[in-house]
Amino acid sequence: MNSFVNFFMNVDIFGYFAAILTTAAFLPQLIKTLKTKKADDVSLTTLIMFIIGVLSWIIYGYKISSLPILIANLITLILNLMILISKVYFSKNLNV
Repeated sequence: MNSFVNFFMNVDIFGYFAAILTTAAFLPQLIKTLKTKKADDVSLTTLIMFIIGVLSWIIYGYKISSLPILIANLITLILNLMILISKVYFSKNLNV
């Protein structure tokens, strides 16, 4: 019983759980953007602000040596950069 309690008392478990959920939340948007080749419904301002926030989380996670924060935000950064690139690319292709 003690090891069971220790498992749930380990604060990193919550960090990894949060990391998985918040990072995976961007997959549906990326998949939709790539399938439809449209990202009109994605706000460019919000996306840029979010990416800057994620970069700040990466710096913070590095400074406090938090692996859950680093891993989650690095993956989130990659996914959101892919959404940003898709948005710019697809909007330019429609204007040609």
